[in-house]
Amino acid sequence: MGISNVDVVSVQVMKKDGLEADARSARYAALNSCAQTLDARAIFLGHNQDDLAESVLLGLTQGSGTKSLAGMATHSGLYIRPFLAITREEVVNACVEVGIEYWSDPHNEDERFTRVKIRTQILPLMESLIGPGIKEALARSARIFREDSDALDLLSEEIFTTIPDPTKIEVVLLEKLPVALRKRVIRRAISRLGANRISAEQLDWVDALISDWHGQGAVALPAGVTARRESGRLALSRE
Repeated sequence: MGISNVDVVSVQVMKKDGLEADARSARYAALNSCAQTLDARAIFLGHNQDDLAESVLLGLTQGSGTKSLAGMATHSGLYIRPFLAITREEVVNACVEVGIEYWSDPHNEDERFTRVKIRTQILPLMESLIGPGIKEALARSARIFREDSDALDLLSEEIFTTIPDPTKIEVVLLEKLPVALRKRVIRRAISRLGANRISAEQLDWVDALISDWHGQGAVALPAGVTARRESGRLALSRE
């Protein structure tokens, strides 16, 4: 594989969003730090088709939208995932065949985690009841979700750039947009103020200020951001 040096980096996992999410954030922070130090042009990740299928099912259980159901992208900034079209078994077999030693994270077998239950129980059960090809079908759905999500993101970005002041958006403009685009524009405006992790429910509350207005009060969001409707505008502010 052309790898001559391997550095093992220890990370500190901050307790914030749950063990899995916090560990993931710590890993990516370490990778980004190493990439910056090395002036790297790319970071290759080992996610495979099984991971993609698991992400789709996990997203469905959480009521996620197309962005989450799309799973991980083949290319995302510096990150490149070359194995998304092949299964975990194929990756392992290839390593064995060419004599590459691989490491299995013990957390991948810990059924306290929902993703592991999906991997070890739900997917095998689905394949036994429905037949083979479930992982491939889920991965194919993820790619379709990705295409749709990317298109909606692009359209919403084009709309967002026409807004003079993203903290005071004209309601008449937002009312004309399809729901999927309107919510993306709203989420983008909120994110600019530092609230990057708002839930679908919170986004619905803000959207209701546009689509179901009956004099309701302000909506409190993460990072001290508040959304309210005033003077015919969606007003966003941060304490």
